Amino acid sequence: MVWRQSFLDLILIPLSLLLPMLYHAWLYRAVRRHPLSTAFGVYSASRRVWISGMMKDNDDKKGVLVVQSLRNVIMGSTLMATTAVLFCTGIAAVLSSTYTIKKPLSDAVFGAHGEYMMALKYVALLLLFLFAFLCHSLTICFLNQASFLINTSALSGDLVTSEFVGEILERGFTLNFVGNRLFYAGVPLLLWIFGPLLAFLSSLVMIPILYNLDVVNVSGGGKGSSSEHSSGCVNAKADTNGNGCMHV
Repeated sequence: MVWRQSFLDLILIPLSLLLPMLYHAWLYRAVRRHPLSTAFGVYSASRRVWISGMMKDNDDKKGVLVVQSLRNVIMGSTLMATTAVLFCTGIAAVLSSTYTIKKPLSDAVFGAHGEYMMALKYVALLLLFLFAFLCHSLTICFLNQASFLINTSALSGDLVTSEFVGEILERGFTLNFVGNRLFYAGVPLLLWIFGPLLAFLSSLVMIPILYNLDVVNVSGGGKGSSSEHSSGCVNAKADTNGNGCMHV
């Protein structure tokens, strides 16, 4: 009887977790090998060009522009971190409630809905949103530090370089990306409360949506544009000796 209640969870829930993991493993490989074919790679290259421009001949206007640009991202990460904490608080309140409050939810779902399975669902959600909160909190720390480093580059001389600031900024935006994807992963887990079938279907629907957001269509460029995209050069030209990129 226990097997009949939980076999859908044992089959569909691992599949609903495995499909997004495989997609993001493919996306990581695409970003590493062909960065300008992905939105993440294009944004990363654009940010590095932007940092070089902001740190070159840094004046008051550029300093204000840097602070305002990074402040908008920090506000978004703050909102997501606050939302994650609210989710964690709500899940903790449900876990601490009596069984009579959770009983109506359990009667309406398919698959396993015993005490152990319901606790597993809520704990998985709690851990997911805690990791999302951690990523967005670290994002705020890195972006704040990057804003200070960009505006002090004129005073520090060669101590603070654009490459170093670019690494700090990329860490912040990467953590912001991971935190957002953890939020997206919370959708199947939330639907898992009402049954494993909904969780599996939501994972299937989410993958083509994320693909359209992550992949950049570069087929419209010319020959020079195609070679530049394939080599991964941004604000640079290909070395004539075939040794990669030569910055200009």
